[in-house]
Amino acid sequence: MKTLLASAKHPRLVTAAIFGALALGCGAVSIAADRSDVPQAVVKFGDLNLSNPQGAATLYNRIVFAAHEVCKSFDTNIRDLATHAQVNACVHRAITDAVTKVGQAELIAAYNTRNRQPLPITVAAR
Repeated sequence: MKTLLASAKHPRLVTAAIFGALALGCGAVSIAADRSDVPQAVVKFGDLNLSNPQGAATLYNRIVFAAHEVCKSFDTNIRDLATHAQVNACVHRAITDAVTKVGQAELIAAYNTRNRQPLPITVAAR
């Protein structure tokens, strides 16, 4: 089973989610932080074919949803623009890191069509 585990730190401390690498060849991506109390979400993608655009787009949407779920817990004051900006930075960083760690060319292409600053496709060659 392929699983992506997403986590994020409080955006006031660090405005990023840190994603780990493929774990033990079992097709899981562990996204970890330096503390065990960091919120986490699991994104399963064993049912997807990441070599085609549809599968990659589906995984991208799952990653986006998980990033919003993980990072929204830090948005305690929706009227505070600084907090809102930090939550947005958390979401963007979580998505970017997850896509980079999965490293599939079609997933990176899906990311690049939706973001102003594209990721290099060479990441997939790791």
